[in-house]
Order: sequence, then C-alpha cells, then structure tokens
Amino acid sequence: MDHGRRNNTYSLNNYIDPEVFKIEFNHVSGKDGSKVTTVVATPGQGPDRPQEVSYADMKLIGNGSFGVVYQAKLCDTGELIAIKKVLQDKRFKNRELQIMRRLEHCNIVKLKYFFYSSGEKKDEVYLNLVLEYIPETVYKVARHYSKDEQTIPISFIKLYMYQLFRSLAYIHSLGICHRDIKPQNLLLDPKTGVLKLCDFGSAKHLVRGEPNVSYICSRYYRAPELIFGAIDYTTKIDVWSAGCVVAELLLGQPIFPGDSGVDQLVEIIKVLGTPTREQIREMNPNYTEFKFPQIKSHPWAKVKLCVLLSIQVLILSPNIFIGRLKSARHCSSCWSVCPRPSLPLTTSASDVIFCVCILKRQEYFQSLTYDLFEWAECGRRGSTASACVQVFRACTPPDAISLVSRLLEYTPGARLSPLQACAHSFFDELRESTARLPNGRPLPPLFNFTEYELSIQPSLNDFLKPRTSAGPAPDAAAGAAPADDAPGTCSAEPRA
Repeated sequence: MDHGRRNNTYSLNNYIDPEVFKIEFNHVSGKDGSKVTTVVATPGQGPDRPQEVSYADMKLIGNGSFGVVYQAKLCDTGELIAIKKVLQDKRFKNRELQIMRRLEHCNIVKLKYFFYSSGEKKDEVYLNLVLEYIPETVYKVARHYSKDEQTIPISFIKLYMYQLFRSLAYIHSLGICHRDIKPQNLLLDPKTGVLKLCDFGSAKHLVRGEPNVSYICSRYYRAPELIFGAIDYTTKIDVWSAGCVVAELLLGQPIFPGDSGVDQLVEIIKVLGTPTREQIREMNPNYTEFKFPQIKSHPWAKVKLCVLLSIQVLILSPNIFIGRLKSARHCSSCWSVCPRPSLPLTTSASDVIFCVCILKRQEYFQSLTYDLFEWAECGRRGSTASACVQVFRACTPPDAISLVSRLLEYTPGARLSPLQACAHSFFDELRESTARLPNGRPLPPLFNFTEYELSIQPSLNDFLKPRTSAGPAPDAAAGAAPADDAPGTCSAEPRA
C-alpha cells in the first residue's frame, strides 16, 4: 500500500478531490416505495478504491456532541449498518478515521466504508463512518437489570469483560489508547454474546514524550492520573476505566460516582485511601506542591460510609465549606464541597485537598443538618444504617474482587495489562470445555487468537488457552493445557 497517499487522503484538501472522494448522492425509490440512497464510498480497509454503496430504511438512533448516528440497511446484502455522521474540522485530520482504518479485530466494531457529505452551510463537510450494526450496549443491558433491582449475572460479566480486555490488548499493542471506555461504548449482541468496542472519537496513538490533554474520558471512569492533570499518561488509563466498568457491573451502579472532577477523587480516596507521594509522582511528576490528609485505604470487602467517624480532618481554608449531606445508601461522597459565592471551585491542588477533607471545628458543625448528627449517633449505637457496608455484595466471587483490585491501582504501572486481565482466574470458567451461554448456545469465539495477538505477551499464551477437560485452573508453574483455538473469523493483524 502507498502509505504516503493513504495518509494524504485524510487531508480535507484531498478528500474533496473529485477524482478520489466524490461527494455524490443519488436518491431513488425502491420497489416497496422506500427511499434508497446511493453514495460513492471508500472501503474501511484495503486500497482506496471508491465504489457505489446503496442503503435504505435510514432512521436516527442516536446523537450527541460528536454528531448523529443512523441505522440503515445495505441494499445489496440486506445487512444492517450504523452510519456515524460527524462534522469535519478543516484544521485537522480526522483521528477517528485514521485509527479505525488500522483496526481489524473480532471485538472491535468494523468500519465497512466511509464517505463525505456536504452540510447545509457553505464549505461544511461531514464524515460518514459506515459501521456494522450491533443492537445493544452493555449500558442498556445493565440498566435493564437495574430496573428490576438486579445485577447482570456473573457469567455474563465474565463473558463481556473478557472480550473488552481482549480488544484493549489489541489496540494497546498498536499504541492506541481509547480514552473513553464506558458501558455506553461497549456494543453487545445479546443472542451471540459478542461484545465489540466502539466510538474511537477520543482515541489517540500515544507517543512517549508527546503531551496529551488530561481532560478526557467520561467522569466516572477517569483514571486518577487524569484528575491529577497528567499529560504524559499511558494506555493504562483504559485499564482503570475497564476496572471501573467491571466494578459497576458487579455492584449495579458506578463505583466512583463523583459529582464533579474533583469530587471524583473523593470517591477514589474513600476506597483506595490517600495516595502516597510515590504514587502521586508516578501519576503526575509535576503534581508535588501539596500534601494530602492521610486517609487509610479500606479492604475491598468494605468501605466506610460514615466518613465523619472515620476520616481525619484537616482545616485548610475558610473559603470552602461543607455543603449538603448526600445519600448514605450509595457508595457516593458523604459530602459535597461547595465554593462560597464568587469563589469558583477549580481543580487546583488546594481545591483537590478540600474535596477530601471534612471540617472538624465546632463552629462549622453548626451549619450542618440535624440529620447528620442523627446519622452519626446511629453509628455510635451500632446501627447498620451508618457503620460499614461491603463495597461488593457478599455473593461476589473472590476472584472478581481480586481482579478489580488489580485494575484499580493508583500507580499506572501496577495495573494489570489487558492480556494479564484475560488470563486472570476470574475468567477461568470461560476456558472450560463445557462452557456455554445461558441459552445453551456455544460461546462466541474467545480463543481464536491470531499470531499477532499471541506475540503481544507470549509468556501468557498458555494461560489464555482453553482447557480440554474440566479440572483445576492451571497455575503459573504448570502452565495452561494446550487446546485447539475456538473457531471464528477474528482477524487481528495490525494494518499499515
């Protein structure tokens, strides 16, 4: 492939070249009276050879700050597709298109074609990404269970999260960081159990030494180094986000539901405790201008809800005061830190400190509600309403908690790699020869690793393979029993 020409195709000046990318539409009526649209599109993978593509039955299925998403049906095959339409910024190449053209993996949504269309305004050009259509998301499935006050069955959590980590192993090996891992971006086919990672609008190829924006990733899933303002982070921010997703599926709600960027750190510290100086240095070497109040980490089996009774108090400023008391029924902050009028709360070092401190002096207690003192008294009486609750339900498998604890580490380098997560004992059930979907169908292809995938961390290969017969999980000394890879069509070779 001519790499020079391929890179140039993403330049606005080139993609409007009529000899390369025609912005051309033809609307006709189908035999059944439906509207058929024909465009000149370029295949997502392979040579840049524009071709006519016709689709019908287009309808809006989603929208956001990124643009809009439509569902349609290809006329020649009847296959359902999703068309993501985003406005192009003339100053930049489209990073999402560049990245998606490099990717081909069974757990990543496939880019089938792309084409450009004109907008209503002069010189307005839209990029249209034609993607395979996947009907559900992990977010929708989790919400369905939540409405019935249930959590996703543990077998499904294993199946879905294994595929997420496999997709992350692939993109991370290419130096690509997704930067927006969350349940909404995990597409799901409930019938087959196949999960596919989507929405690479925030993704970037990370290069050591090159700065990146720290204000990235949806709040509940933001790694602590991003909260600390790091600009030289690694793909391990995706691992943190994935750990948050695993914990959320186990809990039935987000594990760190901060109300703001700084409150997010409160949520994390309540569980992990105060980061050490060394951990802060590992997250962001430039964030060394202050010290935190020392809050001990809690075992993953429990977390204190009544922070009034368990957190050492540090008074640092009269400009910040305690706000409302939040519900104790959720693993959320017990306190909101609010600025006085005309004193906006920022993400500065001092404000971050305030967000993990509770005012102790008696005069500040006068501004608190009676409910607080009643709640604290309940704690002293030993009421179950106030003392300690488990982070995870009592029925949560120990290996699930073990996995989460290895993913949600302050030090980025201490977090498991995606392939290490795949090899974790939490997923051993999937490697059993008798494993099936709850509906009795076979599992989707989980072990059809390509040679490239097996070259990412060869030392883990034996632990990733399925077992030929039921028995105890292999340990590091014995290694995993070899087995034929599951059938499938996964292609995970890196593209030029």
